[in-house]
Amino acid sequence: MVSLAVASLLLSGCAAAAGSTGRAETASAPPPSSSASAAAQTAGPSEASKMICGQETKDDISSILAVKQAPHTADNWADSTYTCTYHLADGPLVISVKEFPDPATARKYFDALQGKLEAAPIRGLANLGFPAAQTADGSVIFLKDSSALYVNATGLPAAVGPQKVAPTDFAYQVATTILACWKEHH
Repeated sequence: MVSLAVASLLLSGCAAAAGSTGRAETASAPPPSSSASAAAQTAGPSEASKMICGQETKDDISSILAVKQAPHTADNWADSTYTCTYHLADGPLVISVKEFPDPATARKYFDALQGKLEAAPIRGLANLGFPAAQTADGSVIFLKDSSALYVNATGLPAAVGPQKVAPTDFAYQVATTILACWKEHH
């Protein structure tokens, strides 16, 4: 698991990026909330969900991987789920946000996905105060309000990036960076 010091560093990244140029659109995006209507969900993803494929997330992933050019992405909206696939040199990184009309429905989904993935709860400060779980092979899930964030790095090799971190640790880094921005701009 990523250390608390690294998690703190990741959390400060969004605050620093929020004031930088070229990121105003991403920085001002509100996080998913329980007040999202069903009609809005069928119309398309929330601005907060779109952050998973936004420039700030691309820049963060590029920084973690120490690559100069942001990876190619492909996004999709279906069944109230916004998915962004990052086509990395070593394999795909798939990030998705499933939006729900209320926190209780989101929690049922989170619990079912945690069971399906056989994911262990992330406990203590590392869960950032949210329901969270991780698998040994590279997936992490977090629940925030009425949205479930799922970062799937299972298609990546056993050592990711210049720091040679495990796929689960890489997925955690990406997820906490996204969550920090959602929380920062709530």
